[in-house]
Amino acid sequence: MSDGKRILLTAHPDGMPDETHLRLESMPIPQPGSGEVLLRTVYLSLDPYMRGRMNPGKSYAQPVELGAPMVGGTVCEVMESHRDGFAEGDLVLAATGWQTHALSDGSGLRKLDPKAAPITTALGVMGMPGLTAYVGLFDHGRPQPGETVVVSAAAGAVGQVVGQIAKLKGCRVVGIAGAADKCAYVVEELGFDAAVNYRASDFAEQLAKACAEGVDVYFENVGGAVFDAVLPLMNDFGRIPVCGRIAHYNNAAASGGVEGGASPLVRTMGLVLVRRLTLRGFIVSDHADRLDDFLRDMGGWLRSGQLRYREDLVQGLDSAIDAFQGLLEGRNRGKLLVQVGADPTLPPT
Repeated sequence: MSDGKRILLTAHPDGMPDETHLRLESMPIPQPGSGEVLLRTVYLSLDPYMRGRMNPGKSYAQPVELGAPMVGGTVCEVMESHRDGFAEGDLVLAATGWQTHALSDGSGLRKLDPKAAPITTALGVMGMPGLTAYVGLFDHGRPQPGETVVVSAAAGAVGQVVGQIAKLKGCRVVGIAGAADKCAYVVEELGFDAAVNYRASDFAEQLAKACAEGVDVYFENVGGAVFDAVLPLMNDFGRIPVCGRIAHYNNAAASGGVEGGASPLVRTMGLVLVRRLTLRGFIVSDHADRLDDFLRDMGGWLRSGQLRYREDLVQGLDSAIDAFQGLLEGRNRGKLLVQVGADPTLPPT
């Protein structure tokens, strides 16, 4: 059978990745051998970290090799199984990347129960983005009731969760987003106390007004001008969990994913010293030990209606490159997913 598809990394991007760096091609559907299962991709997660995996050089994870499929989390259906513990029709959380089909020996697969939660949530609020928010805020931000928490990319997959669980812990929450409708969403639907559009000409002034008593925890997803505006507002002994810096991803130097160009490092580190700030970079894969706590707490908040989420769904693997560009430009609204194949949990259309 030759009706599968995949998207390969064929060149290292310098700037925005496009079809000259990512190639869609047909592929034969592989046949499982002894001890293997054949997986059909239902949903593919698109996430900012993928931009860094396109760069060569040392980082916290291996870069994608040229000629290999792009990496990514997926929800898949088992089409054929030659491995104990998996049966045809099982739905699993996997990491099979930008392709319609893949083989697995079962390592790293987690079965999903569609009766417990929609299967898309395994890639969002109940998956890696949700765990990132949970660990980053609680383990590194350590928010206390009454403190002010600011979160950038507040309407995104991670930010929308950070703000809501900070509110559940009794904090005042200010979101930063790049569009008026995103700011309205986090305040009116997610319950943030305030939100500021970083594209506004007086963004820094609006942010200072929204954070009149300073900032105790800043959950950093963006970098750039947003970080520059938040840093002077940090209170003594403030904490800054550094989750991402999407503003820099397309001008990252090839070596190690570190952005090039001049940086106001002296001023930054001066404020870190004088205000005794804690900046802590973290990678969610280092916190597998927190998964059970996360699934228990997040599942409870979802079932009780205390936490809400938004998903942005695009159709077809053919749409993945354009959708990923939109993610880097902030066009998405909520957790970005590609529906690669039919969802067996939904009625046929």
